[in-house]
Amino acid sequence: MPDARPVAFVNGVMLAMLAAVMLLPALADMASGGPDEKVFAGCAGFTAFVGVGLMLAARAPRMGFNLRQAFLLTTTSWVVVAAFGALPFVHGSTALPYADAYFETMSGLTTTGSTVIVGLDKAGAGILLWRSLLHLLGGVGIIVLAVAILPMLRVGGMQLFRLESSDKSEKVLPRAAQIATGISVVYAILTALCALVFWVGGMGGFDAVNHAISTLATGGFSTYDSSFSQFASPFLEVACTVFMLCGGLTLTLFLRGWQGDAAAMLRDTQMRAYLGIFATFSVAIGAWLVLAEGRELAFALRHAPFTVASVMTTTGFASADWGQWGSFPLVLVFMLTFVGGCSGSTAGGIKIFRFQVLLEVGRAQMRQALLPSGVFVAKYNRKPITDAVAQSVLAFVTLFGFTWAVTAAALGLCGLDLVTALTGAATALANVGPGLGDVIGPSGSFAPLPPAAKWILSAAMLLGRLELITVLVLFSRRFWRD
Repeated sequence: MPDARPVAFVNGVMLAMLAAVMLLPALADMASGGPDEKVFAGCAGFTAFVGVGLMLAARAPRMGFNLRQAFLLTTTSWVVVAAFGALPFVHGSTALPYADAYFETMSGLTTTGSTVIVGLDKAGAGILLWRSLLHLLGGVGIIVLAVAILPMLRVGGMQLFRLESSDKSEKVLPRAAQIATGISVVYAILTALCALVFWVGGMGGFDAVNHAISTLATGGFSTYDSSFSQFASPFLEVACTVFMLCGGLTLTLFLRGWQGDAAAMLRDTQMRAYLGIFATFSVAIGAWLVLAEGRELAFALRHAPFTVASVMTTTGFASADWGQWGSFPLVLVFMLTFVGGCSGSTAGGIKIFRFQVLLEVGRAQMRQALLPSGVFVAKYNRKPITDAVAQSVLAFVTLFGFTWAVTAAALGLCGLDLVTALTGAATALANVGPGLGDVIGPSGSFAPLPPAAKWILSAAMLLGRLELITVLVLFSRRFWRD
């Protein structure tokens, strides 16, 4: 069994940091006269007490992490932070049952954006800011996870994006930490720029900050029940579309551009495929709206690209109720739910690079079948795809499909209808937010679902965010053997 002391110590540090962040909503309620100032302060004190206690109890003369401890820390940190981050929703003005509060918190941290809270328009500033801060914590956490940890753990083909050729973690981590710090700065700059554009476009300052955090984190939490359609502004919708697409891009490309290698984006095959899919689906849905639904061209130009960007980047904002657009757009939206954004972004989903790897491997196999004596090498970004990467990607996609089926079946046992069960499982695993149907569609809410379904979806959101294998490996008996 791996030594849990370093894991517990780091979890204590993270709880102490979470407690400090909880003071920001307390200050927001203090400034605005909101109802939850004391609640956030009390939750911060309790969280800090537990965090410091863990640090003192688990400290050891020598701290170090091996591979198994890295797996354990990656999963437990998200579970523990969500457990304590849910407390303000339970004890605050929202007064949510703990299952609902944990669901809301996990949705925020994993930047899924599914919500059980109804009446956001009348909620206090503290609760609204806390929901956005969960996106911010999760967004930054996802960057560190995708750049510094998952490549080291060889999860789902992420070893394609290793920062150094050596397999030794002590050589990878310092370099990874530098890259994570750099793209965190880029992330902060993009978020601030987005907030400024939203404010110039007519949003109030508070709304601009909250929606900018949600946009770059590809989360989708809004300060209004009607989501982005509350503003009914073409300028804001176009701006949000652009920044959602930025959130779904590999953020290291922005860093390389900042360092003078602007052509890196143009060379990256994943980015070209990402923008190509966005353009193709936007044109397809826009044409359907005009030709089949009889909508005005201006309506199609506004809402089709926004919806495609929102679902593809797994943000989940809604500028219109696309659930009423007919069957063809719903099929395309459901397909986009699985696609997701680029690796090393805040977006969820299977990720575009995995589809590219599978396509290239399949193409090589077909050529090999036609010319058995030939030698055909599958490539990604002009580099050969190793057997280890191909097997890892295939395993991930297979596990994703299997987990989706099991999750949907479990939701069916909870009494959910077919559409809600299938799309609810998909949107949770892909960290998208809204599903399809009248219950969890873009104009619906997850509040009517039974508590058991919310626990299942919370687990699915965590599985999807941590790339499945990172969590599932903990259920292996071999993992716990010395």
